[in-house]
Amino acid sequence: MTSTQSDLHSSVFTTETMAVPGGTETILRGGRHLFGLLPDAFAGIRRIGVLGWGSQGRAQAQNLRDSLEGTGITVTVGLRPGSSSADDARAHGFTETDGTLGDWLDVAATSDLVILLIADAALAAHHEEVFAALRPGAVIGLSHGFLLGHLRATGGDFPPGHAVVAVCPKGMGDSVRRLYVQGKEIDGAGINSSIAVHADPDGRATDAALAWSVALGSPYTFATTLHAEYLSDIVGERAILLGAVHGLVECLYRHFLLGGDDPVTAYERSCENVTGPISATISRDGLSAVRTRSGDTDAFDRAFTAAYRPARDLVAEIYDEVADGTELRSVILAEQRLADRPLSRIGGTAMWSAGAEVRARRDTRDLPVDPLTAGLFVATMTAQIDEFAARGHAWSEIVNESVIEAVDSLLPYMHARDIAYMVDNCSRTARLGTRRWGPRLQSAYEQEVLPAADAPADTGLVDAFTANPVHQALAAAAKLRPAVDISLA
Repeated sequence: MTSTQSDLHSSVFTTETMAVPGGTETILRGGRHLFGLLPDAFAGIRRIGVLGWGSQGRAQAQNLRDSLEGTGITVTVGLRPGSSSADDARAHGFTETDGTLGDWLDVAATSDLVILLIADAALAAHHEEVFAALRPGAVIGLSHGFLLGHLRATGGDFPPGHAVVAVCPKGMGDSVRRLYVQGKEIDGAGINSSIAVHADPDGRATDAALAWSVALGSPYTFATTLHAEYLSDIVGERAILLGAVHGLVECLYRHFLLGGDDPVTAYERSCENVTGPISATISRDGLSAVRTRSGDTDAFDRAFTAAYRPARDLVAEIYDEVADGTELRSVILAEQRLADRPLSRIGGTAMWSAGAEVRARRDTRDLPVDPLTAGLFVATMTAQIDEFAARGHAWSEIVNESVIEAVDSLLPYMHARDIAYMVDNCSRTARLGTRRWGPRLQSAYEQEVLPAADAPADTGLVDAFTANPVHQALAAAAKLRPAVDISLA
């Protein structure tokens, strides 16, 4: 595996070089001490419009407002007529009275930076209205590359004369806000972000993107492209970040029940193990530590080697379907089918009824790492890492999209609420992808992986894991993360 070098040049912020396998990457270390530089980096931007009040919109609007307090730069939320989110936006301090809440197209027409955080399918359907409303020279901001994929698939493009930048937090909106607030006490606490500069007509787009990331509270910011972000983000949602987690725990829960465990124990060995001790171990000490702490490295190795190739094959298939537009089309088609009815929920199966009892007894037991569960989970995570590396993604993007986002944002949230709750309450794009690919992964675990988990371990695969360059990349990235408590009450 080789790493591509990512350069990040700023006329305002001081960047630094981070050593990664095969080269270096230029990154920006965040922190509240940089807030004083935001007006210079946002030169020419006096009004920021945040369109949408979903998980990311709510978090980003509040973080930007708080970071820019006293600078004269105004943050305004724009909502579509009749939006059910208006009352919640008002409750969080955005109001029509002071001009910080308004109609989405009016906000787009009067803002210097317009951040598009409405749902993917809605953005695909209505982006032309937003583009038509933009004032000359306004910066178009995205937190996801989905719109680029849609424009390429339909022969469209971003309007000329506008900078197009993306700031993509590597975590869900709740974590973006929660850790930002925590950062008031622990400087730099937050969610890492990638930035992409897709169009830069006046040469100021990079500084504006970095300022946006700093204002969100990102501990470190790394560079990517909008296309690479779209690929890694959509694939990650369908693989280790959500789809594979759901398929894995559903499979293992049934496996442990058939092996004689009661429902609570089966839940602890599957779902609770992934979201609890496995996630925490990776966050604190890296992937290799999970193997050591499993207590049975032979069982871990057998599970790892049984799961790696089937997981890698499916991650590659997901990647191909995202890259050629198949996955995007499936989301658009699903939105059309579901226009007048809700998406069904997955949290009603018997498995999830055990979750409440498991969470209630957490304080009374120190749950050990289960070697079978750990081997399957780490193999799937490693498969995604290796596939991204083979496809040419930079190491910061690989470790954030495959590891850090999982263990520092999504899995802690699932630990507090359970995985089914997460699946049923995440973005529509993520829900659709999880429901499409989770069962495919579950079938692979049941039909290919578990039957092979008793066979002797493949020492070549184990050696490749222990020598994997991801350990070096993850250790370098971990040094930039503040020591924060990522648990949720």
